[in-house]
Amino acid sequence: MGVFLNVLGELVELRAMGAGDAESLWRWNHDPEVMRFMVEGYPQTPETVTKFLTERPRNTYGDTLFGVESRKDGVLIGLISLHGAEPETGIAELDIYLGEKDYWGQGYATDAMRTACRYGFDRMRLHRIWLTVVVGNEAAHHIYQKIGFVDEGCLRQASRRDGQWRDVHLMGLLDGELR
Repeated sequence: MGVFLNVLGELVELRAMGAGDAESLWRWNHDPEVMRFMVEGYPQTPETVTKFLTERPRNTYGDTLFGVESRKDGVLIGLISLHGAEPETGIAELDIYLGEKDYWGQGYATDAMRTACRYGFDRMRLHRIWLTVVVGNEAAHHIYQKIGFVDEGCLRQASRRDGQWRDVHLMGLLDGELR
């Protein structure tokens, strides 16, 4: 695929990320409340995050990273990615998180998910999008089910956070199932 343009949802706009987004990404990645269900990583410096955003390969069919902006005020509130896609299989993994807590519980994550999935099915011609969600992250699990993702299995003790192993739901969405 050629040019990746911004993608509009009802509440959000998905756009490419750049060096100007590093401070937000660094702040979110070091907020225990934001990261409580994410895989535990190592602390990074703001410079390391800037380097990641500026030196990563450009968005491609196989790896697309979008910043999630509120259309209401233009604030970057999170990120979403479709990655691991191959044209031969038509399958991609989706990852999302909203780092700006003032935007939680207002429909932004649901709209970002729908918008990214619509992009994946319509523009990338994907057949299947899959994701994982840690057992206990009921808010995210509810959003995924609401837009059509189906529980397909459980990966036992596949996520470790704060020294605790947790099971992970495996969920999938096929083209035509998006609600």
